[in-house]
Amino acid sequence: MTLEEFSAGEQKTERMDKVGDALEEVLSKALSQRTITVGVYEAAKLLNVDPDNVVLCLLAADEDDDRDVALQIHFTLIQAFCCENDIDILRVSNPGRLAELLLLQSDAGPVAGEGAEQPPDLHCVLVTNPHSSQWKDPALSQLICFCRESRYMDQWVPVINLPER
Repeated sequence: MTLEEFSAGEQKTERMDKVGDALEEVLSKALSQRTITVGVYEAAKLLNVDPDNVVLCLLAADEDDDRDVALQIHFTLIQAFCCENDIDILRVSNPGRLAELLLLQSDAGPVAGEGAEQPPDLHCVLVTNPHSSQWKDPALSQLICFCRESRYMDQWVPVINLPER
């Protein structure tokens, strides 16, 4: 490995950490503003009714979920719909950390889609626009720029790993 390759790898890791931090901030704000939808079924319902208000779609899966054919079909359909409607998509490779963020930070009660008896389906999370300009939120702006830069590099659904705390 050359010095240039090592430096580029460090920069990429540093950038991914910043994107992960920005995602944590966006999720925290979305929870407090109640502009978050959790669950594949709930997300599909919202996308069908009000796709123009959705600003970010998160798809979370671990290695075990990659073998779930039904879930992968849902992901494919959601990705296609989001691409058609210009909704930015991120794939989260650490669903356990996403669950911690969504369930522990939810002070205002259970997140949308959470049942009383069973844990919520955290495979799909939508963040909607709280009727204010999304560009006023620097964390959301950073995520949107990251998604667009990834598309320019032909990575239509960028994968990020939320950092453990």
